[in-house]
Amino acid sequence: MSVAGLPGAPEQPLRIGLVAGEASGDTLGAALIGALRARVADLECFGVAGPKMVAAGCEAWAGAAELSVMGLAEVLGHLPRLLKLRAALARRFAHERPDVFIGIDSPEFNLPLAGRLKHAGVRCVQYVSPQVWAWRQGRARTIGRDCDLVLCLLPFETEFYARHAVPAVFVGHPLADEIPLSVDRAGARAALEVAGGATLIALLPGSRVGEVARLGAPFAAAAGWIAARRPGFEFIAPMASAATRECFARQLAQVPGAPAIRCVEGQAQRVLAAADAAIVASGTATLETLLSSRPMVVAYKVSGLTALLLRRLVKVPYFSQPNLLAGRSLVPELFQRQVTAEALGAALLGELENAAHLAELGAEFRRIHQSLRCGGAGRAADAVLRCLGRAAAPAHSAPAVS
Repeated sequence: MSVAGLPGAPEQPLRIGLVAGEASGDTLGAALIGALRARVADLECFGVAGPKMVAAGCEAWAGAAELSVMGLAEVLGHLPRLLKLRAALARRFAHERPDVFIGIDSPEFNLPLAGRLKHAGVRCVQYVSPQVWAWRQGRARTIGRDCDLVLCLLPFETEFYARHAVPAVFVGHPLADEIPLSVDRAGARAALEVAGGATLIALLPGSRVGEVARLGAPFAAAAGWIAARRPGFEFIAPMASAATRECFARQLAQVPGAPAIRCVEGQAQRVLAAADAAIVASGTATLETLLSSRPMVVAYKVSGLTALLLRRLVKVPYFSQPNLLAGRSLVPELFQRQVTAEALGAALLGELENAAHLAELGAEFRRIHQSLRCGGAGRAADAVLRCLGRAAAPAHSAPAVS
């Protein structure tokens, strides 16, 4: 007979199924796996993973990049492939019977998968709340039905879930732990070989090829608009992958009179630390820019159909994370047809040349950084273990970031 569960018997391995989409989900997943390994003696992880999660010890059944599709209308062309992948994952997870399934972001893919697994008796956690507080608020009932727990990165999200009686825990954001409260600007500029007196602008047109295809040309044209008016400015574009770098190069080639824009693969945090300001695609990069305490202009551009749906359905006045976290208009946001070279360039210069506003940004960004800096991966790991009724091994526990 099995001795598992008897006093003194060795505890069974903790088996976790995960599905992460795109680079930000891979980062969160890797940090969570690391925190769980610090708390659990024997851990097995498997599912859809990016390179960081694989390096952390997750067996990859498929790559996180396979879920990297942005926008409501844009998903339609990929729908058959995504549905086939989700059905295959549901069958395999149901067969493997993990102790818990953790969907990391990608809610349109992960929540229906969680529903199927929860029905099959698997505990389910959603790591990163979908923006139910912004649009389609009725989804909260579905999330409560299909998930045992929601791990929230933003502090105001748990209040929304409490109103709908959905178990949710604010865990903070691992990026806030990773990025120091005071970044090393001089060291970053030296590493990137940026001239001492240059004003450096970071261009971050997105981590997905679709985003870069829409925003690459306007960002490059904005750099040209700025360079024509402010000699001595330099531009660096950190690219999330070789594919996005190639896409940006194609976009850049279509912009007449574009200035020299240096592309680097990865290194977004280093580039932001070195920069004086940034033009950023809406998403996780806006939070990285905030945590690096850099002024920014945020752009969001999707298909016409997606934009129409968003205008009808969204219930909040902002789309960028800095403005959502501040609860007010802190940084300029440009949407759809507003995303032009002149609008982006003028907004950025307006930020840089307003000393009082820069001081306000610095103070508010630091306050937000401190509110999110609370050992996010460790808190998430603890919450998962509590959900499973398992205690962390004291010898392995990692302290929360103070």
